[in-house]
Amino acid sequence: MTISVTSSDSNNKKIKINKELLMRLAPLLSLIILVIFFSFGSPFFFNTENIMTIALQTSVIGIMAIGVTFVIITSGIDLSLGSVVAFSGVAVGISATLGLPLPVCILAGVLAGGLCGYINGLLVTKMTIPPFIATLGLMMSVRGINMVMTDGRAIYFADYPTFKMLAQGRLFDVLPYPVFYLVVVAQIAAYILKKTVIGRYVYAVGSNEVAAHLSGIKVQRVKIFVYAFCGLLTGIAGVILASRLNSGQPTVGVGYELEAIAAVVIGGTSLMGGLALLAAPLSAHSL
Repeated sequence: MTISVTSSDSNNKKIKINKELLMRLAPLLSLIILVIFFSFGSPFFFNTENIMTIALQTSVIGIMAIGVTFVIITSGIDLSLGSVVAFSGVAVGISATLGLPLPVCILAGVLAGGLCGYINGLLVTKMTIPPFIATLGLMMSVRGINMVMTDGRAIYFADYPTFKMLAQGRLFDVLPYPVFYLVVVAQIAAYILKKTVIGRYVYAVGSNEVAAHLSGIKVQRVKIFVYAFCGLLTGIAGVILASRLNSGQPTVGVGYELEAIAAVVIGGTSLMGGLALLAAPLSAHSL
């Protein structure tokens, strides 16, 4: 009798694992099916140039999706992504108008995103404002700041002709630089989540915040980290987008937060926290 119960429990676990695996791989499988379908429909679909174009269009949102994945793992949300990506480009543009060296301008854009993320983290942890409200408020505030700082006009990088090569160039004349950046960011993020202590803390906080606190994890620090990291990656995405547009535009990025969050959720990351698959959001957004 004991053996049959044990066997039944084992079978139930296997079924549950198979269902979870299928759900997490669904976006990738769907993407493969669509690629095969459209390849039969057009001989020009499945070629290197077209695949690189699709990957290029996915790169900016993909980097943002990786960042917000960290936030969602901890049961949080970040609605300020679209405004922050524009703020990052504006920061690069303003730095350029001040005559600062190009590397400093790029760094300013990345740090501008990180600063916004850090502020989100403080609002959520220190002021105990719900993530939805805190990030929604920052989204509207930063969008207004963008308009005030630029008078609603784009800032062009006329004095920095090499800046556009940051996103418009190609590695070995094949791989667009933004796609390369996306791959590097994904690898770094995967390493942080799987191989580092802070990565385990992120999952622990998302799985059970109270238990994580009782086990000695500094929950507030972990949450500040994930929001700051998300902002930092959004800053990188903003710099890449500014390079592609060859300008810092205050109105760009509207709706980007919804695309990034949708890619993460469709990719299998639970909005309840504690579960994530980094590769899936990239496949989901490609759909």
